[in-house]
Amino acid sequence: MKINFNVPPYTGKELEYIKQAVEDQKICGDGDFTARCNRWIEERTGAAKALLTTSCTHATEMSAVLLNIGPSDEVIMPSYTFVSTANGFVLRGGVPVFVDIRPDTMNMDENLIESAITEKTKAIVVMHYAGVGCEMDAIMDIAKRHGLFVVEDAAQAIMASYKGRPLGAIGDMGNFSFHETKNLSCGEGGALTLRDERWADQAVIIREKGTNRTLYKMGKVDKYSWIAPGSSWLPSELNAAYLFAQMEMADFINERRLHLWERYNEAFAEMSDSGLIERPTVPEYCKHNAHMYYIKCRDFEERKALIEYLLSKEILPASHYIPLHSSKAGLLYGRFHGEDRYTTKESERLLRLPMYYALTEEDQDEVILRVKEFYNAV
Repeated sequence: MKINFNVPPYTGKELEYIKQAVEDQKICGDGDFTARCNRWIEERTGAAKALLTTSCTHATEMSAVLLNIGPSDEVIMPSYTFVSTANGFVLRGGVPVFVDIRPDTMNMDENLIESAITEKTKAIVVMHYAGVGCEMDAIMDIAKRHGLFVVEDAAQAIMASYKGRPLGAIGDMGNFSFHETKNLSCGEGGALTLRDERWADQAVIIREKGTNRTLYKMGKVDKYSWIAPGSSWLPSELNAAYLFAQMEMADFINERRLHLWERYNEAFAEMSDSGLIERPTVPEYCKHNAHMYYIKCRDFEERKALIEYLLSKEILPASHYIPLHSSKAGLLYGRFHGEDRYTTKESERLLRLPMYYALTEEDQDEVILRVKEFYNAV
């Protein structure tokens, strides 16, 4: 492709920091760079504790372990999300209860959550689509009244906020992603954030294979042993070194992405006003992070034709999730509560355009031109 959908971010210091980690002879994780990354996340989100993980998927699995999710425990979540949102709970026998989304933000409809609650409900999992916050005030109120935990799938939401509060640190736990498609990346990586310090010790133990190895490294025990269920969710120090180079440049990366997002949004304003397409909706009290820019076509067939047209011009766009409730695993392990008014319909219309830190304005103008050509709106 002449213009790819994504190019992983790179600032120039990544290799220098990896070399430093190698020279420090500490590459297995929880070294200096991991500590720096954890501290950066804590400072940026206000979380009581942040722990770098091998992926956002594993951060979600850690959340399920911490919440002691077991067979038949129900977890309310959107169907329009990545499989990891559900997998972490299904692996422990939990049952995803899918609810419909709002057609404006593509986030879970907060007005449908309460009716989905049963005596088996244990948690609500929100996913902040495109870095735009869910209606967290309403969701936290529902959770408080019903004694439920709230987990934020903030995979797309680093440096985004809701009413001035950083996403990923409003609920009980937050799960971030540093996959190569994310605003900050180390190829594969993630983080777990905890709002309450009381979860911290247990989180450290399960992340280190269920051992008290951290206490051993601190000299508090003379040998470490297996003391709880856990897994190997600690990333390599090389990943942390790569990631920290981008954390140092995070504000610049964020500003660049927001600039590109605004250029798309302004370029498609007339087409949106005339009803040819729909642009993203960002409530005024939400500060997004320009994780993606999408447009909505009239229907599935129009989107398919637009994809084919852009591909013919060597531009790679991308659709997004097939709703989980209509997938083979979703049908087997979960259930949809209520009516699917928008989840499937809106998912079939949405098309993501190339969006990444290194995208040039010249290439972006080419994308804009070709979309307008397709709609004869040049």
